[in-house]
Amino acid sequence: MMENTITQAVDQGPANNRSAKLTQRKYWLVFGFVTSLFMLWGIAITMGDVLNKHFQNVLGVTKAESGLVQFSIFGAYAVMGIPAGLFMKRFGYKSGVLLGLSLYAIGAFLFVPAANAESFAFFRLALFVLACGLATLETVAHPFIAALGVQASSDRRINFAQSFNGLGTIIGPLLGSYFILSGNIGETGSLTSVKMLYIVIGITISLVAVIFSFLRVPSLEGVDTHEEQQIATKTLPRKRLFQHRHFIWAFVAQFFNAAAQGGTWAFFINYGHEKMGLTDEIAGYYFAVSMVMMTVGRFAGTFLMKYIAPNKLLAIFAACNIVMCLIIGQGLGWSSFIALLMLNFFFSIMFPTIFSLGLKDLGPYTQQASSFIVMGVVGAAIFPFFMGKVADHDISMAYYLPIVCYVVIFLFGAKFYKTAPRF
Repeated sequence: MMENTITQAVDQGPANNRSAKLTQRKYWLVFGFVTSLFMLWGIAITMGDVLNKHFQNVLGVTKAESGLVQFSIFGAYAVMGIPAGLFMKRFGYKSGVLLGLSLYAIGAFLFVPAANAESFAFFRLALFVLACGLATLETVAHPFIAALGVQASSDRRINFAQSFNGLGTIIGPLLGSYFILSGNIGETGSLTSVKMLYIVIGITISLVAVIFSFLRVPSLEGVDTHEEQQIATKTLPRKRLFQHRHFIWAFVAQFFNAAAQGGTWAFFINYGHEKMGLTDEIAGYYFAVSMVMMTVGRFAGTFLMKYIAPNKLLAIFAACNIVMCLIIGQGLGWSSFIALLMLNFFFSIMFPTIFSLGLKDLGPYTQQASSFIVMGVVGAAIFPFFMGKVADHDISMAYYLPIVCYVVIFLFGAKFYKTAPRF
C-alpha cells in the first residue's frame, strides 16, 4: 500500500541536487537489501486480494465477509503504524527491520494451523499478524532508505526503491493465481495450496531476517538537513497542525483513496469471473496486468507533472476514474473490463501526490502530519466490506461506490489542496 514518502514530500528545496550520487559505496549492500523489502510487502499486499476470492470458493464466505480480509490487512497498518515508529526511534532502523520481518514470518506460519482448522477467523488473525510486519517494514524502510546517503539524492533513492514495490504488486497476483487459484497444488477446492505457499513464504522471510541480522549497517547520514532543523526551530508556525485545512483534507482524501484501492482490488477477480466468464486463475493474471498499468501510470504521471501542476493532474486522474467506474458499473463486457484495468493507471499517482500536497508548509509538524496521513490507509480496511455487500447482489453495481471516493479526491486536487497563511 503503500507508495511515495515523507522525505520525498519534504525534501524539495535547493539541496535537491540531481547530480548527487544515488548512494555511496559503503551503503551498497544495505541499500540493496532494504530496497528488496519494498518488493516483499508489495507481494504480500496483493496476495491478499487473491486469497479473498479463494476463501469465497473454499470456505463459503460471502463477498462482504471476504472483504474482511482487507480489514485484517489494512487495519494492522492503522494499529501498528505509530508503535512501529516509536520502536524504530528507540531501537534503530536495523531492529525495526528485524521486528517487521519476524512478524511477517510468524503471520505466514500461522497459515498452517489456520488451514488445518479451515477457519476464516484464524486466517484473518494470521493476516493481521503478517500485516503488522508489513506495516513495520513500511514505516522503517522509507526513512531508512532516505538515510542511506546524502539528502540531495534521497528522492531518487526512494523512487528507485518504489519501483521494486511496483514489481512486487505484479508478482503477488501471478504467484497467487498459479499456486492458489489454478489448483496446481493439492486438490481443487482445498486449502493445501495456501498452506504450502505460505510455509515457503515464512521460510524465505525467516532466512532474509537471519541474513540481515549479520549485516553491518554503516553510520548513516541522517534524515534531516541542517537547514530543515534551523527552520523547525526558528520559524515555528503559530497555527497548530489541525488548524491547517489542507492537511485535514489530505488525510480525508488519503482515507478515500485507500478505500477505493482496497475495494477495487478486492473484487477484481470476482468481476473477471462473473462478468467476463474467466476462470479465477486467468482473472488473477489480468489482475497482475492491472498492476503493470499502475506502474506505467507512475512513470506517465511523473512525466506529465513537468507540464501539469500536481494538484491539477490529481484532479484530472480522479475525474477519469469517475468515468471508468461509470463504465464498469454498466457491465458492458470488454469495454467495462478494460475500464477496470485502467482504474489502476489513473490510481497510480494518487497516494504520493495527496501525501506531498498535504505536507506543504507544515514546518516542524511535518513528521507528525505524515503519521496521520499514513494512517488514512485504514479506509482500505473498511470500504471493501460495503462493496462486498453490493457485490453479493451485482458485482458491476459495486463499482459505482468508489465514485464517492474519487469525488472527494477530485475536490482535494481542484480546491482544498491550497495552503493557508501560517499567521
